[in-house]
Amino acid sequence: MDLSIVIPVYNEEESIEPLYAALEKSMSILPYSYEVLLVDDGSADLTFTNAKTIAAKNTHYKVIRLKSNSGQTAALNAGFKNASGNIIITMDGDLQNDPDDIGKFIQKLNEGYDIVLGWRHDRKDLLISRKVPSKIANWLISKVTGVPVKDNGCAIRAYRAEVVQNFPMYSEMHRLMPVITALAGARFTQIKVKHHERQFGKSKYGLSRIYKVLLDLVALKTVFAFFYLPLYGFGIIAGLAAFISLTLFGWGFYNYMTDSDVSMIPAMGSAILFASLSVFLLFLGVVSEFAYKTGNIKIEKLLKRKLFKKDFLFN
Repeated sequence: MDLSIVIPVYNEEESIEPLYAALEKSMSILPYSYEVLLVDDGSADLTFTNAKTIAAKNTHYKVIRLKSNSGQTAALNAGFKNASGNIIITMDGDLQNDPDDIGKFIQKLNEGYDIVLGWRHDRKDLLISRKVPSKIANWLISKVTGVPVKDNGCAIRAYRAEVVQNFPMYSEMHRLMPVITALAGARFTQIKVKHHERQFGKSKYGLSRIYKVLLDLVALKTVFAFFYLPLYGFGIIAGLAAFISLTLFGWGFYNYMTDSDVSMIPAMGSAILFASLSVFLLFLGVVSEFAYKTGNIKIEKLLKRKLFKKDFLFN
């Protein structure tokens, strides 16, 4: 199988048939074997029924249904795990992405890239609720990670299957997947794509998702900050906790020796808690160091097999 097209859908009953028509028109002129995986993210309308109708009349289409609304990351992960193509294309099911761009993605991958990202240079979305938060998030992610992705929120992308099928997916991590894989050595580039106004229904994304992306970004920065020297990284935090513990202990002991009216119990209790935290962090650092040493051997094997390249390029 050449291509697996993974499309998460949630309450998109009106978009399913037009999406099917657009996909068939675009794929009919491409010389690739393909499958389309429609992942229903626990829709409450007729999305699943309409998707099953399409799958019943066209064997290229498969439907995956999540038991409840679990979010786009979980839906994509379900699609990745069930994809059989050498190349995986992702896109939204709301008709804002254009299937006509699929050919351009494959052409770029064939130039030697591992990931090709779409860039909505002429985005058809609301300015305040969609465009402005997206620009802020893209700028922040670029500054924190040093990887200049222009549009982390663009759903239409192309991946080599081996890059993403074992990728750990949680929270809103699908947005940061290109950044993480690039930091791990994957080669990626970005291309301009078409973007259309939403025809049916309403957007499922809003300002409420920003905090999830920010938390994931903090987690990502922490992981990569400690990646090469985990014992050193955790040791710094453990040392800070130990310093606070000693300070609180000293303050409590001083109050006890000077017969102060201030109770020493809160200070001593807090000192014990920070001391325990220090020991725990130090232990975590040791465990992480062993995990890194073991994992580093596996990464070297991946590099030798050329699943990931040591350099990455930008357009």
